[in-house]
Amino acid sequence: MAIRINGTEYFPATEVTEKLGIARQTLWRWRQEGKIPAGYRYRDRKLLFTADEVETISQFANRIEPIKQVDVHQLRLFNYKKI
Repeated sequence: MAIRINGTEYFPATEVTEKLGIARQTLWRWRQEGKIPAGYRYRDRKLLFTADEVETISQFANRIEPIKQVDVHQLRLFNYKKI
């Protein structure tokens, strides 16, 4: 449930993780690595995010990236056929 403080809606981290289907540890790791907004502390305990931050986290969580090209010689190791 969103918390309204000074006219701004904030969403608890527990709600964000449930909505996005990610683990709490994943959210914390992404925050530590600077991949998503850090959020706000409420009463020294609860971690909150604004609606814009939740959208940013959602976009990061649902991103699609191309697989990087690997060394062609490395692939040959796995396709080795004995004659």
